[in-house]
Amino acid sequence: MRLLPAALFAVLLTAPAAAQSVPDLVTRGVAAFDARNPAAALKDYQAALAIDSTSYEANWRASIAAVDIGKQTPDSIPDPARDSLYRLAERYATRAVAANPDGADGYFALANAIGRTSLTLGKKARVQRATEIRTAALRAIELNPRQDGAFHVMGRWNAEIMRLSSFERFFAKSFLGGAVFNQASWDNAVAYMQRAIAIRPEFIYHHYDLALIYIDTKQWSLARQQLELIPALPLIDVMDPVWKKEAAGFLQSIANKK
Repeated sequence: MRLLPAALFAVLLTAPAAAQSVPDLVTRGVAAFDARNPAAALKDYQAALAIDSTSYEANWRASIAAVDIGKQTPDSIPDPARDSLYRLAERYATRAVAANPDGADGYFALANAIGRTSLTLGKKARVQRATEIRTAALRAIELNPRQDGAFHVMGRWNAEIMRLSSFERFFAKSFLGGAVFNQASWDNAVAYMQRAIAIRPEFIYHHYDLALIYIDTKQWSLARQQLELIPALPLIDVMDPVWKKEAAGFLQSIANKK
């Protein structure tokens, strides 16, 4: 019996879709990620990894997407689901580095994931993992001097160490194996973050974190300069609307500081 057009259409809707390749799935994931939908992107990357678990690009991109899903829950809120996403991101990044030891994006993803994972750990473990973060980020920069994310990680690495009290830094260096903390400084934090901005000036998070560093060091005018740039910048990251709102609050709070 000859099918009517409407019936034929219904059959086509229920027919199994043609199998997609790893590159196709990664491309679809990139489109979802660029649309600030990391959850959809992660599903596509995971579908690609179900076909080829060793895919370098699918692994490092899946790591970034998993972190972007997790970071939408503030670190101050206990959340096992978020912590699990960070550990998953680290596993993907580790596989990416194993698949391509000369890939800068894999090392950035690893530094990024370890940094997020460490926020869920105790103080001793966080100190020990600080060396891993620094090593992975510097390797990414060595492989690609324009990997802006790795420069951001290094800027934040320096800032987070400098935000510790003098006693905490001394204790970490003397008793927890944190000798690498001697490499940290506010000047390094600023320099790395400025380099990230020079490479990708449209990215809100670079300006946001540099502004926080300037606030920590009481460089109010420089902090205001960074915060005032943020409203006009495009939405790229899933957290950009939040950072824009917080930047406006910081700008108001330091408006009269000299």
